[in-house]
Amino acid sequence: MDTVGTDSDDLLSELLKPLRLTGVFDSRWHVRAPWAIEGDAEQSCAILHYLVEGECWITSEGRTPLRLRAGDLAVFPTGTAHRLSDRPERQGLPLNAVLPGRQPGTSGELRIEGTGPVSRLLCAGLHYDASAATGLYRALPWALVLDGTQVKREPLLRDTLRLLAAPHRPAGPGDRLITLRAFEMALVLALRPLLRELTENPGALPVLSHPGISRALVMIATRFSEPWTIESLAREAGMSRSAFTSAFRALVGEAPARHLTGRRMQEAARLLGETSLPQSAVPQRVGYQSAVGFHLAFRKWFGQTPGEYRAGTAGAA
Repeated sequence: MDTVGTDSDDLLSELLKPLRLTGVFDSRWHVRAPWAIEGDAEQSCAILHYLVEGECWITSEGRTPLRLRAGDLAVFPTGTAHRLSDRPERQGLPLNAVLPGRQPGTSGELRIEGTGPVSRLLCAGLHYDASAATGLYRALPWALVLDGTQVKREPLLRDTLRLLAAPHRPAGPGDRLITLRAFEMALVLALRPLLRELTENPGALPVLSHPGISRALVMIATRFSEPWTIESLAREAGMSRSAFTSAFRALVGEAPARHLTGRRMQEAARLLGETSLPQSAVPQRVGYQSAVGFHLAFRKWFGQTPGEYRAGTAGAA
C-alpha cells in the first residue's frame, strides 16, 4: 500500500495546527504614492499583509521582489525583514517611526498623503509561542502569497480578512480575544492552500518530497508519547541511523532528538496551560517514564519548572 500521499497529508495537518497566538498588533494603511515603509525582522512573529485596494511591492535583501494587487494576501511565517512600497526601488521610513509603540492587543492607523495612486492595506504582526514553532515551521519559505483569485476560493478566509480590514470593526466585551482568534484563524486558513501548493512544488519545501523523513515527522507529531529512539525512528523511515540523522537535520533544520523533545514540550505546555490534568500525569502523557527526567527537560526547554509554568498561565487567564 502506498502511504506517501497519506503521510504528506498528515504532515500538512500537523503544520496547520495553530501556533496559538499570544498577541496581535494590527493596522490599517491608507497610502498614496510615493511611499515606502521598512519593517525589521520580528522574532516569534508571523506577518500578514492583505491588499484591500491598489497595488504595492514587497522587497527583502537578496530576494526577488513580489508584486501585490488588490485582493492578494502575503504571509511571512517567520517575520523576515522586508519593505512595502509603491515601487520596488524606493527607500522608505522605518516602521517604528510611523507606527511607534506597537504593542500586541492594540491597533493602529497609517496614512501617507502623496500625489499618486492610492493603496489600502491590512497589516498585522501575529505573535506566537516560540516553543510551538518546530524546525519544520521555521523551514517554510520567507514569504508566501495567495493571489486574489485564490483568496476568493477560500470564502471563510476572504470574509475574515474583509471583516478585519474594515475601518470600524465591531467593538464590545471580549473584543481583544475575538480579534486574536480571528487573526489566528486567518493565518491557518491562509496556510492551508499555500501548503497544498508546496506539496505540488517539493523544491520549495524539500522535506515534503522525502518519504522517509516525512513519515518520521508524522510519527513524531502524532505518536510523540511512544518510547522513540533514533534507531526506531530510522527504521520507520526505512533508513540507516546515520543516513536518517543526516537527512533529517538537513531537511528539518534540527536533530531528530531535539525535534521530538520540542513536540513533547509543546504538548506538555498545552496540558499544563489549557487542561486540569494533574501535573503528575503529564510526563507519561508526553513520553517520559521518569518524572525527574521530564522536570529537567521542561525546565531546560522553557526556563521554568512545570509548576511555575502552570501557575503563570493560570495567572494570565
